[in-house]
Amino acid sequence: MVDRQHLGEPGNVVIEDDRHLDALSRWAKTFQDGGAPIWVQLNHPGRQANALAGRRRPVAPSPIAARVPGAVRPRALEHDEIVDIVERFGRAAAVVEAAGFDGVQIHGAHGYLVTQFLSPLANHRTDEWGGDPERRRRFVMEVLAAIRRNVSPGFSVGIKLNSADFQRGGFTEDESREVVRALVTAGIDLIEVSGGSYEAPAMLGSARASTRAREAYFLEYARAVRAVAGDVPIAVTGGFRTREAMDSAIADGDCDIVGIGRATCTIPDAGHALLHRAEPRLPVSQVAFGARSVLGKLTDLRPLDSALDLQWHTDQLHRMGAGKAPDPSRAWWKTVISMTLRNGPGALRPKRG
Repeated sequence: MVDRQHLGEPGNVVIEDDRHLDALSRWAKTFQDGGAPIWVQLNHPGRQANALAGRRRPVAPSPIAARVPGAVRPRALEHDEIVDIVERFGRAAAVVEAAGFDGVQIHGAHGYLVTQFLSPLANHRTDEWGGDPERRRRFVMEVLAAIRRNVSPGFSVGIKLNSADFQRGGFTEDESREVVRALVTAGIDLIEVSGGSYEAPAMLGSARASTRAREAYFLEYARAVRAVAGDVPIAVTGGFRTREAMDSAIADGDCDIVGIGRATCTIPDAGHALLHRAEPRLPVSQVAFGARSVLGKLTDLRPLDSALDLQWHTDQLHRMGAGKAPDPSRAWWKTVISMTLRNGPGALRPKRG
């Protein structure tokens, strides 16, 4: 995160300046010693911020709350505040480079601030930061420019970009292609294709059965954007499970890089398992609420299931961070408890300064 007053989740790593440069350098060196390049994903949550963790009302392009349980109506950003956030991305990237990381990725997907500026559902501004597709994409273009100003020419800058919002009246694939075109012209180094938000969580596997059957949720869009991207490599994350599907996507030229997310939460050496142990499939846990016959009468369980699934995998990352092994058999109700504590009372606990 680029602003400690606006965190997506309690405990997010924040880079505002070089006060933690030594710790970040140790982090980067761990990967370098193993021979793997490592990038840092830079993000601002906007209206998806945890208000308890940041002790602030969330901010956004417009005062429109996300349609998810517990969402807080955000405050609309002033022009000077937008400029400040843009510069924060640049400063954070400079620290990341100084620490020895190999690149940064702008998080422009899943309903966070960059996405909010791009989406006509979240951005109702009529000034230079909204009103038409060109002005709605100004924020992400300024973020890219600020990062480039603050890093050396050889430092890599990529973006995780939504193919679409998957909501009526939202950010469309046509608009997304135009954003890709502009980013490529401005010198982006890698485009990772994703989609959806926590209102319409396509990235968490809520795609149609036919899409899930062919594994990669966003491969179709990756094919469509290939001509626009030119020589810029395309990564696709979301839904890949088998070595066969991954090999096919690369061999057919649909993407250059395969991204693996949830599988790595329970199989931390997933890449090694595929490439060196010749595992044909990565098992992935599907987590949902129990007591469905009762709860289903009270509310739509789909967004709750998506949130639970995300937090269950977050629990696995917390276990590994504490030096424990993943627990694929972890009960759903344990995650309900940890999610409540972490994002409620737990959000008020002071973190390392």
